[in-house]
Amino acid sequence: MTALEFTYNINRVSKTLRPFAMRLTRDSEDANDLLQDTMLKAFTNREKYTDGTNLKAWLYTIMKNTFITNYQRMMRKNTFIDTTDNLHYINSSDNSTHNEAYSSFAMDDITTAIESLESAYKVPFMMHFRGFKYHEIAAKLEIPIGTVKNRIHIARKELKHLLRVYSHLD
Repeated sequence: MTALEFTYNINRVSKTLRPFAMRLTRDSEDANDLLQDTMLKAFTNREKYTDGTNLKAWLYTIMKNTFITNYQRMMRKNTFIDTTDNLHYINSSDNSTHNEAYSSFAMDDITTAIESLESAYKVPFMMHFRGFKYHEIAAKLEIPIGTVKNRIHIARKELKHLLRVYSHLD
């Protein structure tokens, strides 16, 4: 695809990106900036686009990834490192005290919920929770990787059901 054809196709599809940018940013100015960043990245990386694939999906992916990157950058900018001996990360906009008793009750409920899972679901879930990758879990348990993913999904679904009392805490 020539640069002219690429430009024509991008301009044709770009009109559908603005509503997606508005849903992500919830601000007109930020949406315009995100759209502009997306177009710039698409033009500068046009050699990475495979001719014949879905251009619209490619642009949506660029936009989503750009939004996530910008959001993470903003969060890092708003977080500073406490250089005292404790070496804690402190978010400057979040100064609140939490009731430790509530946390203790929640942890007890979470532990009880996890313990109530069937072993077939609990073992892969806990291995994944501890940082094992899907393929590592599959190899260790000698089951297909699809089964591992399914069991972890079912465990999460069951835990979500068992801990639904905490769903209002977002």
